[in-house]
Amino acid sequence: MELIKNFPHKIKEILHTKIPMPDGCKLAARIWMPDGAEDAPVPAILEYLPYRKNDVTAARDASMQPYLAGHGYAVIRLDLRGAGDSEGLMVDEYLPQELQDGCDAIAWIADQPWCDGNVGMIGISWGGFNGLQIAALQPPALKAVVTLCSTDDRYADDVHYMGGCLLGEQLSWASIMFGRNTLPPDPANVGDKWRDMWLERLEGSGLWLKNWLEHQRRDAFWQHGSICEDWSKVQVPVYAVSGWADGYPRSVFRLMEHLQGPKKGLVGPWAHRYPHIGEPGPAIGFLQEELRWWDQWLKGHETGIMDEPMLRLYIQDSVPPQGHYKARPGRWIAEPSWPSPHVVRTLLHLTPQGGLSKARPEGSGILNYHSPADVGMASGKWCGYAKPGDAPVDQRREDAGSLCFELEIPEEGLAFAGDANVHLRLSVDRPVAQVAARLVDVHPDGRGTRLSFGVFNLNHLRGHDRPTLLVPGKVYDVTIPMKHVAQALPAGHRLRLALSSSYFPMIWPAPEPVTLSVHTEGSALELPLRPSAALDDTLAEFEVPAAGSPLPTEQIAEPESWFRIVEDAANGEIQMQIADGCGFTRLLPNDITLHKQGYETYGVRLDDVTTAWGRTEWHFGLSRYDWSVRTETRTLLRTDAIDFIITAELRAWEGDTLVAEKQWEERIPRDHM
Repeated sequence: MELIKNFPHKIKEILHTKIPMPDGCKLAARIWMPDGAEDAPVPAILEYLPYRKNDVTAARDASMQPYLAGHGYAVIRLDLRGAGDSEGLMVDEYLPQELQDGCDAIAWIADQPWCDGNVGMIGISWGGFNGLQIAALQPPALKAVVTLCSTDDRYADDVHYMGGCLLGEQLSWASIMFGRNTLPPDPANVGDKWRDMWLERLEGSGLWLKNWLEHQRRDAFWQHGSICEDWSKVQVPVYAVSGWADGYPRSVFRLMEHLQGPKKGLVGPWAHRYPHIGEPGPAIGFLQEELRWWDQWLKGHETGIMDEPMLRLYIQDSVPPQGHYKARPGRWIAEPSWPSPHVVRTLLHLTPQGGLSKARPEGSGILNYHSPADVGMASGKWCGYAKPGDAPVDQRREDAGSLCFELEIPEEGLAFAGDANVHLRLSVDRPVAQVAARLVDVHPDGRGTRLSFGVFNLNHLRGHDRPTLLVPGKVYDVTIPMKHVAQALPAGHRLRLALSSSYFPMIWPAPEPVTLSVHTEGSALELPLRPSAALDDTLAEFEVPAAGSPLPTEQIAEPESWFRIVEDAANGEIQMQIADGCGFTRLLPNDITLHKQGYETYGVRLDDVTTAWGRTEWHFGLSRYDWSVRTETRTLLRTDAIDFIITAELRAWEGDTLVAEKQWEERIPRDHM
């Protein structure tokens, strides 16, 4: 990482200011801009998040925002209504009020004397989501968007549901926001009213997990904010970015296929991170790449960025399985469009003997399988953050509990890029069932590295908006879409397709144990084979990663951090156990100490997949001198044959005084899930 201290423009920083909304609510912002911008207005770039500009994102912001400000932009970090130092309540994600506030903030920014009237939006994850959503509302001053690790489809491709199955990540993410929502504004910025604002949040933010579980099918709740409902509404240029270890690479391909305006896509090997700090590496000079985009679309400078291939992908080489990679070997490839003219979609037929064959096999077979409950414990996280342990580990135990089909890699090797699909003819013995499919790189010594996966709720065959019960024994034709990936495999390895009837804790199990009956005749793996192309050789190297000076901090106490798969042989239970946080970190410029520590545990009995449960716990705290607050939140998710069952609690202290305590006991009926 190259740390840049001297920029073309001297930077002026406004640590805290208020942006008024039409209804009187004031949102809190931090602004960096070139010194003298009031006399020589510049374009502005907005990042709009609920993650607290004063503390949670302060260190990250210090390394990023001054870079753009130093190159001639005003950069605004805006906290959502009800988050950080902003007034109001935040009761869920991407609500109409949030998006309207974003439009009103853009209008305010464009009207400031230091702004020339041109505004861009950038964001990763939440900020990537609302950047696309606000672009679809077409505020006049918004001229371009950079969206990272985001989605165009809130139901089918977010932390909530995948293939119509409930993701374990929904509990994880709901619990993180449950904890973050308990934090108060900073008295140094909002004054004595901080306590009233805090108590309002503690009372009114709600239990988001309940909100999300009440919408288990693709209804209007999820259609709102999903720009795939009408692509034509996004008319500004969009640069979409993700990574293979991230939860959101699929959206980049849909955006490149469907957006009608100028667009670019980039997918690297990274987890849920900005690419200049991308891990697994190689990280790239993304701030420089971003600057080229803004110069093109906000300043009108011809940077050449639109003359380059529309989509750039990192094709990964084979690596042994492990729970964390600092870097992935591979190379960059180029696509002029998506779908790609370079990709040859090829059927590999399932054979009764467990093979994958380009030739349609003679004969047919029916293969019956019921997966044990531990299949899924080696899956890692749905959305990787490059935390040690959150990548999938050796798949041999998973594969031993799955129905497997294999292909020997030919002498010339095998490479594919895009979305594989699994086409199955199958029947089940229960009215509610699911299937998981994994692509595994089997090494010569037998180790297995997961390359991609897909899951599907078989009750959603008619669509995610109209689930129906299955008829046991009836044969259905099913297509399971898999996560996009670009991967090269060498000779001597095998490509394995593994099918299972459960995949916990990646997805929540069906209400009864299920046996799958796969009819090999009519079943196939559709693989997007991708040979080398001449266009690949035209790609220029990315610049080395660069950033501004880091924020001075003091690490007072280290966090607890682990990612364990633990089997209790005495009681017949297996668990995934996770600890993560920042410990106690003092931010020296504002002298605030942030504490953040979380725990997640997912467990299931080995003899009964329906005993699955998930438990989360988060501890947050803020302190400065004699002011201190801390909160604890806990959530337990269980099921029976009829309901999802939530038990949750919140406690908050000012100093040693307990100021709030709430409990929830909720039952939400299972909706064909």
